[in-house]
Amino acid sequence: KQTFLDVESVSIMGKAGILQGGKGDIMIPSAHINEGTGDNYPFENELTAAMLMGNDIPVYAGPMVTVLGTSLQNKDLLKFFHESTWGVIGLEMEGAYYQKAIQSASRIRKSIPQEVKVRYAYYASDNPLETGSTLASGGLGTTGVKPTYLITIKIVEQIFNSN
Repeated sequence: KQTFLDVESVSIMGKAGILQGGKGDIMIPSAHINEGTGDNYPFENELTAAMLMGNDIPVYAGPMVTVLGTSLQNKDLLKFFHESTWGVIGLEMEGAYYQKAIQSASRIRKSIPQEVKVRYAYYASDNPLETGSTLASGGLGTTGVKPTYLITIKIVEQIFNSN
């Protein structure tokens, strides 16, 4: 007899570098691209940009690239990911690995339901393409508070309103 773990959804919120926009903006990924590999993970995000708009915080949606480390990045590579057909909106360090584990558990191992819902949202901690907006330029301060609360509210609303 197959036993499923009773997992209906996985919700992940984090901070990430943004490639358009600025600190405190929100990013809603539609795919995670694992830099340096051929691994790309498109998915249906239960969170949408429209759900978070109208709160005086810019919101961007699109693919995000998972990088090995922020210190290994350079502007030319980041511009390529952003301006090419990849259309990457931001960079983070764990999304591809999370999505790989979720897809493996749901589609291959079948230890969680295949229709598991995923929610990803990130707030921008820096913009590595802008001088003075990198992680090295100083802390985020309170800029991350409002997007963190907004993302949390939307995730919790969806969890409590799910069927």
